[in-house]
Amino acid sequence: MSLAAKSLLSKITGSALDLLFPMSCAGCGKEGDLLCPTCLPNLPRLTSPFCQRCGAPGHQSPCRWCEERPLNIDGIRGPFLFEGSIRNAVHSFKYRGVRAAAAQLGDLLSIYQQDHPVPGGVILPVPLHSRQLRKRGYNQSALLARRLAKSNHLPFDDSLLMRIKDTRPQVATTSRRQRIDNLSDSYKCRASAPGWAIILVDDVATTGSTLSACAAALKDSGASSAWGLILARET
Repeated sequence: MSLAAKSLLSKITGSALDLLFPMSCAGCGKEGDLLCPTCLPNLPRLTSPFCQRCGAPGHQSPCRWCEERPLNIDGIRGPFLFEGSIRNAVHSFKYRGVRAAAAQLGDLLSIYQQDHPVPGGVILPVPLHSRQLRKRGYNQSALLARRLAKSNHLPFDDSLLMRIKDTRPQVATTSRRQRIDNLSDSYKCRASAPGWAIILVDDVATTGSTLSACAAALKDSGASSAWGLILARET
């Protein structure tokens, strides 16, 4: 079966599953949306203080990690802490094939961007390696980024940045330094991005090393800035 046929089959299968198994709330289990109106206001918020560079919650800026080894990303922002209902929601979206959740989760990002604007004029998702994309069938960050771009009337580009190294999962690393080294030279740009001010979209950030590696590739290709916009930040 060709790659195009496999991609189409994946989309058809995903749509069928959405119809057969309607979403239930990641917080209380009520059928309907991934996050119901009762649970939405109670999501754990990422509030000050946090590191202005990597977004680490509970830290003054710069945090000790950013003092020791600053990231290439200009800053990381996002509305939530990666715990509780939002953690369950992201896991369903990312690992259980609940692609329809992209609309609601993308809208939460859009609201945050409107209330707390992250600098940038072009929306890019953090890319998956082609092997991982074939396995999962979709890039959850691209779905979020596309929704965000549409809602905020900003250009969307998912072809400029690519992942060229299929490194071991970041969860297999034990320190921030290992995470940064694990992703070294893992991304590159297919073309130049002269003067682009970029907003990189991802679902979750743990240390910011993935966003930093992407930002390094973009700046090497001429981007003037690269900020990260995420749904949730690990504590």
